[in-house]
This record gives sequence, C-alpha cells and structure tokens, in this order.
Amino acid sequence: MKFVTYTRTAIVLHWLTLMLIACGFALAVYMVDLPRSPQKLEYFAWHKAIGTMVFLLVLVRLAWRLTHPAPAQSALMPAWQQHAATTMHAVLYVLLLVIPLTGWLYSSAAGMPTAYLGPLPLPNLLAEDKALAEQLKLVHITLNYTLLTLVVIHAAAALKHHVVDRDDVLRRMLPATLTRPWRRTP
Repeated sequence: MKFVTYTRTAIVLHWLTLMLIACGFALAVYMVDLPRSPQKLEYFAWHKAIGTMVFLLVLVRLAWRLTHPAPAQSALMPAWQQHAATTMHAVLYVLLLVIPLTGWLYSSAAGMPTAYLGPLPLPNLLAEDKALAEQLKLVHITLNYTLLTLVVIHAAAALKHHVVDRDDVLRRMLPATLTRPWRRTP
C-alpha cells in the first residue's frame, strides 16, 4: 500500500529535534539540584549548547517546511482532529523557539554568559537583574513542562492513529526502514 510521507530531511529534522529536547530536558532535571561545582557549570554549558542547537534546528525546520509543505492530512480524519493537529504543530514550533530564548534571557539577566559550544559567546540580551532572572527562570521551567506535556499528547495521538485508527499518520514520520511491512522468512 502506497502512502505519502514527509521528506527524508523533514523526518531527520523531526527526530533529531526530539533527541536534542530529550537530552536537554533530562540534563536540566538532573543538574538543577546538584550543588554548585565546576561540573554543574559544565552541565549548564551543555544545556545551553543543546538549547542553542534546538533553536537553530527549528529555524532550519521552519525554512524546510516553508519550501517543502507537509503532506496533506488524511481526508478520513474528522475536521476537529485536523484542526487539533495543525494547532498542535504550530504551538510546538512556537515553544521550540520561545523556550531557548527564555533560557538565553534568563542567563543574561542572571549574569551568566551563554556560549555556543564553548568558543562562540552569544551576546547578553538583558542587563543583569536578579529579580527578573528569577521570573524568567520560572517562565523557562513552566514552558519546558508545557512542552513535555504537549509532546506526550502529540506522541499519544500518533500512537492512537497507528493502533486504533490504523491509518498512516505515524508512519508518515517514520524512517522508510520502519514503515516497510514485516515479512516472514520461509
């Protein structure tokens, strides 16, 4: 059965984004309660680098999406599900851009410089302001947990389409090697 998938590039960008987000989130949860140490500062540097990579990758994804539209949604999907999917994707893209920016703003207000992979310092976006830094930290954390919740809903919806509806929604975003029908060997 032939079905329309996303482009290979879109698929790679999607799963790479997910892996970076998972690594950045896991690192943040792990490092946040560690005592102040050079190791904790190193973890923060890696967390910032991952956030910068996510931001840049999302810009690439948006450019790709503008020049390579997504496959049409299934006409078999109810209109409310099509609208929900479109809205979910838009909100995810916004969060994937805003979360790294809030992290950068938080670092700037906290007086902690941000560098991309060490040698490339990024400019501070705000003057040092500890009270503002605390507010931005809360915004950054809240948006990350919002993203986590929406990613879980997004994945659950894809699995629902695959297992319950038995349509191609999930398979359209899987690498081709995972979408081939399983064959038994004689």
